[in-house]
Amino acid sequence: MATVDEQHLASPFPELYGHGVRLRLWDADSDADVATWLRGLTDPEFRRWNTPLRPVDDLVGARESLRAKALGSADGSAASYCVTDEASGAVLGHIGVNAIDPVLSIARVGYWVLPEARGQGVATRALAVASRWALTELGLHRLELGHAVGHEGSCRIAERCGFRYEGLLRGAMFEAGRYDAFRDVHLHGRIATDPEPQVP
Repeated sequence: MATVDEQHLASPFPELYGHGVRLRLWDADSDADVATWLRGLTDPEFRRWNTPLRPVDDLVGARESLRAKALGSADGSAASYCVTDEASGAVLGHIGVNAIDPVLSIARVGYWVLPEARGQGVATRALAVASRWALTELGLHRLELGHAVGHEGSCRIAERCGFRYEGLLRGAMFEAGRYDAFRDVHLHGRIATDPEPQVP
């Protein structure tokens, strides 16, 4: 199995397939991708549970944000995937394998789903595909997933995909829409030696 560094020297992050979804890298030069990225990051349900460090409120900001994601993919520090339907190609959402640390062999995962694609198991299926890749082909030992306390949907998705609940992180995340107040986070983790979950 190649190490994280060896894999990045050999090739960029690959497209991933499974459970009826295709994961491809976002394209900052695509107007459609930029518009979709903006729609995802300005969705009220996304903003209810996430407060990005750099708010994205318009197409210019969305393109800059996607360019930053592309830089992360180029230097191997993060893989930002556009989740699409494998059959139709319709964009469904996003999943990222972020903060990749090749020394500690760890990364963090995060995702969101567009409003029209919710309720179809998109996040579960995308997380299953991305996790299997990160813990096998990418060669990571551990993945972490954190979500705001109260986000029961994310809790269920994590558990379905083999991410065990590991504890409460006090004040580890910004409150919705604020940078001066904090909320607690549920931490879930999965390691390479955990059994592969049976994803519905």
